[in-house]
Amino acid sequence: MVLTQEVIEKSLLHPKPPGLVLQYGTAGFRTKAQLLDHVMFRMGLLATLRSKKTRAAIGVMVTASHNPEEDNGVKMIDPMGEMVTPTWEEHATRLANAEHEEIVTILETIKDKEAINLNQEAVVFVGRDTRNSSPRLSQSVIDGVCCLNGRITDYGLVTTPQLHYMVCCHNTGNKYGKPSLEGYYQKFCQAFLHLVKTVPNRTDDQKHLYVDGANGIGVLKMHDLEGYLNGELKISLCNDCDRGKLNHLCGADFVKVQQKPPTGFEKFPGERCCSFDGDADRIVYFYTDPDGTFHLLDGDKIAILISTFLKELLTQADLNLKMAVVQTAYANGGSTHYLEDILKIPVMCTKTGVKHLHHVAREFDIGVYFEANGHGTVLFSQATELKIHQLAEDPKTNVERKKALILLKNTINVINQTIGDAISDMLLIESILAIRGMTVQQWDAIYKDLPNRQLKVKVLDRTVIKTKDAERQAVTPPGLQETIDNLVKKHRQARSFVRPSGTEDVVRIYAEADTQESADTLAHEVSLAVYRLAGGVGGEP
Repeated sequence: MVLTQEVIEKSLLHPKPPGLVLQYGTAGFRTKAQLLDHVMFRMGLLATLRSKKTRAAIGVMVTASHNPEEDNGVKMIDPMGEMVTPTWEEHATRLANAEHEEIVTILETIKDKEAINLNQEAVVFVGRDTRNSSPRLSQSVIDGVCCLNGRITDYGLVTTPQLHYMVCCHNTGNKYGKPSLEGYYQKFCQAFLHLVKTVPNRTDDQKHLYVDGANGIGVLKMHDLEGYLNGELKISLCNDCDRGKLNHLCGADFVKVQQKPPTGFEKFPGERCCSFDGDADRIVYFYTDPDGTFHLLDGDKIAILISTFLKELLTQADLNLKMAVVQTAYANGGSTHYLEDILKIPVMCTKTGVKHLHHVAREFDIGVYFEANGHGTVLFSQATELKIHQLAEDPKTNVERKKALILLKNTINVINQTIGDAISDMLLIESILAIRGMTVQQWDAIYKDLPNRQLKVKVLDRTVIKTKDAERQAVTPPGLQETIDNLVKKHRQARSFVRPSGTEDVVRIYAEADTQESADTLAHEVSLAVYRLAGGVGGEP
């Protein structure tokens, strides 16, 4: 391989800790920051090869999202801003786990298998979050890129969705937008302003939103964003990197899992609030009643709000398009029922992981996807975008239809279609609430979630659990699914499923039923079945 000697010499400066084995998953690589230097250098090498293969810019984002501050991670971004393909995930895992003397051989194998011309120019975009370890680890990525003569654009501190956006813009010749932070803010904020200007006489209260920045990169970017909003959205930032730690007692994951407000939000009863996660690719909304009762509006609630709005606009615009909502098994049954039986919108269920939802959403004219954790977006096919644009510009289109078409056009422009984006999703949600004249309480009342419970059971080997039907049915061990089915029959409006964790030897259990007591009982009964049939360790649940 050309530059073999340099790869060998430079990789010695980024040694792999003995015995460390990592797996590239939906979230890329993620572990303690001090263990990742070699991974970052090697992902720089791999991203350069990927760029040479695709003849396009590739992104590398240094972040561990909602993980604790002492962790870090890395994920690669493909040419259209999407997640890297499964084949290259395998390349990444093999390269990250290779011993020093194997690196060149593995790079040669990738080059040959992918038919890569090493003389092809390579361009790699690099971004990072606010963790203390991120500048050092980002430099390791850059070292890897430079080792194979790749050209670097270092965006420094950006949210993960902002880097996805930059990659897409560059590779579409700026058709998606300008590949700069200013271009990002202009694109999404201008669309937001076009949407809310259709709503006259909005009060300051209606424009006001409390945002939990998770003490992360989203805080810095929200400060920048405000300059582009012309006062049409008044943001009060909390957990704003002033005193707290990244993701500690705050952020979208904390709020979703703990089912309570983040630190600093105890004094805002009745107010509309939202939480970002550490790299600002997830968002959940919430509010508390005057008596302190907490209400969460998660990804399921967000998908319902957006789907309802889009369906109304499609009807007003007299457009017959195929729209679907993509969920995972974790989506609340109340949301699925509302979508299918009330809105009459098809629902597709797929495996957990945004890459799976994104793939299925692309099969429709309009695909809405959100995981319950608040990670999601909306995809529009190119044909759909073109049709809406042409009809909106057609002088023969009548006034009422044109009004709906223009709203659709601006709705498309306020959405970051490359990936779930807390900032873009926030602007979309705020636009819809303004246009529909809804409070957060009215949004919450659209449908009622079924009570649910999530548990996990430690097992000796998580791979004994095999699933099918988008992880809703256990294939192995023998007898487990039959046991779950019999337990579910004991409860009303009930369902339960189990799936192995992607990162640790635990089995995750989900159960829902008509009452919280039934959901708790069912979850416990299923956890006992998993413990007994799938090799549980430690004391019984």
